[in-house]
Amino acid sequence: MPQDLYILAILDGLSYAALLFLVALGMTLVFGVMNIVNMAHGSFYALGGYMAATLGIWAAAQGVSPAWSLVILPLAAVIIGVVFGGLMETSLMQRIYSKDPILQLLVTFSAFMIFEDFQRLVWGTQPYFVSDIVNYLGTTEVLGITYTRYQLILLPGVAIAVFIALRSFLKFSSVGRQIIAVSHNREVSTALGINVKRISLFTFMVGSMLGALAGALASPTVSWVPGIGGEMIVLSFAVVATAGLGQIEGALVAAILIGLARSFAVYLMPEVEVLVPYLIMVLVLLFRPQGLFSVAQARRV
Repeated sequence: MPQDLYILAILDGLSYAALLFLVALGMTLVFGVMNIVNMAHGSFYALGGYMAATLGIWAAAQGVSPAWSLVILPLAAVIIGVVFGGLMETSLMQRIYSKDPILQLLVTFSAFMIFEDFQRLVWGTQPYFVSDIVNYLGTTEVLGITYTRYQLILLPGVAIAVFIALRSFLKFSSVGRQIIAVSHNREVSTALGINVKRISLFTFMVGSMLGALAGALASPTVSWVPGIGGEMIVLSFAVVATAGLGQIEGALVAAILIGLARSFAVYLMPEVEVLVPYLIMVLVLLFRPQGLFSVAQARRV
């Protein structure tokens, strides 16, 4: 494998890892606070991409500068997180917090199927693709490799900025400390006067925004078609399971690991590219069932 391909594989891997991390971050945040694996989380990724592409097409038709995509992309994520995330939490999730985990999985998977049909109803089956922002930012050279600035700088930069912002928010803000308290014990938090219902709604919307943000950021580089959310939810679950459920820092490391492994597989062994993320997850769980960064806890009987 020539040196140029090694460099290209690393760049592709880091770019893809940034998107994986944002989706996995939203999923692990929701799990950490509500103890629910949301199987519909991939739908927010898909909806974020569709919304960003729709707003981008509209902006281009109005003659708006591609630079405004830097506002349109996060705006699409906020719209999806607040509208669809808020609607799902208030109308569905609040009813199943205390239910059996199997029922929670079935209900959230049903929500995923509903969202899939909704996407087909609204956007049809034709691919959506708007790459104006990628062309606007141009390309640069990295050790002789020409690469887009959007994938080289913007995607990893946004992922790192979101990670730092979320950690700082949870650690230093009043609402963040309330979220941490609820994640440890909902009953005690209620007794201390924390509005657990409001915190749960806020957390779910933030988690949905993160998934939608990944989709919005991916929309200029990927043709958006029905079913794309299903692929991302499985990959992000592999990241979360590898890191350990509820582990924010671990999700970053696991996303980089899986992103790089998948990228190298594309160039070295494309026939096993689909299997690589799941092979990593299986190998990790065989030796550390709680994930790489979780601590095993005694089970209460």
